[in-house]
Amino acid sequence: MYLGNQPALSYTSFAKQDFTTSATTSYTLDNPVTNANELALFINFVRQEPTTAYTASGTSLTLTSATSASDDMYCVFLGKAVQTVNPPNGSVGASQIADSSIALGKLSATGTKDSTTFLRGDNTFAVAGGDNTPAWKAENSASNQSLSHDSTTKLTFTSEIFDTDNAYDAANSKFTVPTGEGGKYLIRVSYEMAVQTNPTYAYIYVNGSAADCSRFKMSSYSNKTELILTLSAGDYVEGYTYQASGGAVDILGKSGARGSVFEGFKLIGI
Repeated sequence: MYLGNQPALSYTSFAKQDFTTSATTSYTLDNPVTNANELALFINFVRQEPTTAYTASGTSLTLTSATSASDDMYCVFLGKAVQTVNPPNGSVGASQIADSSIALGKLSATGTKDSTTFLRGDNTFAVAGGDNTPAWKAENSASNQSLSHDSTTKLTFTSEIFDTDNAYDAANSKFTVPTGEGGKYLIRVSYEMAVQTNPTYAYIYVNGSAADCSRFKMSSYSNKTELILTLSAGDYVEGYTYQASGGAVDILGKSGARGSVFEGFKLIGI
């Protein structure tokens, strides 16, 4: 019984190649070789010593001394690639691959952000299920935003920090889910308001309507709400607030670590 790959040919003779010589040291072989030891080279019927009189690699034959047009030169291939063997599908595992032997540039993506296998364009891997994009973060400007008494006001976040999919509209302070990126998103709105004692509400709006809100007793500056929302392509989200202090109140503009933030990202695998 024969074990292993079946040979491509039952009987194989050594191949011979005759060369048309000229005043050069470089010739092209008909068959690729690994090194000079796989060739028996004859010049004027005298066998030459491998690696001393000539070197060979692939289909390149290089002589130590140039021939002339009157020389007779031929070679016999002692080694010759006669078969290419591919391993069966699924037969190669991690233990057969040497550590650090494959550069990331040789790998390619096999799916999209939502698949279980994904290689980003910067040659870094995302975890199973995709990566946490689209994602964005925006801040308010340095100027305070005035809020009227007993009214719901849209918050402005005009300073874009990052936006992975160009889906955040800084001019209108809203994020729109790109085509093909529907799913669950974590959305967060946080801002700092001048201290007051009456309650205030922080809202996240979806497609122009309140999705949910958080109620705060404003004995401190900070106000924040965050939600996990199921969004479809084309849905848009915005930040709003309501205050009933009896007069106008300001959302404090960005100053050092102080400021307002509107941010979110798509969640993986849920």
